[in-house]
Amino acid sequence: MNGLATLIRVLAWLLRIVVFIALLGLAIKNSGPMELRFFFDRNWVAPVSVVVLAVFAAGVALGLTVGLSSALKSWLRPKPLDPNKPH
Repeated sequence: MNGLATLIRVLAWLLRIVVFIALLGLAIKNSGPMELRFFFDRNWVAPVSVVVLAVFAAGVALGLTVGLSSALKSWLRPKPLDPNKPH
C-alpha cells in the first residue's frame, strides 16, 4: 500500500508541474498590454497576466473575508451551558 501512495504522490506532483508550465506559457504568450477603463475617464494599462493575477487575488481576499466572518460569528455565538460539565 505504501508503494501506491508514493506513486499517487509522484503523479500529483507531475500533474502540478505540467499545469504550472502550461499556465506559465499562457501568461508569456498573453503578456501584451490590456487597458481597463473605469468611470470618469480613468484607465489602467497593465499586462494581461497582471490583471488576471489581481482579479484572482481579489477573489481570494473576498472569499477569505466571507469565510472568516462566518467562522467568527459562529465562534462568538453564545454556547448553551452543559449541565454535566464542571464550571
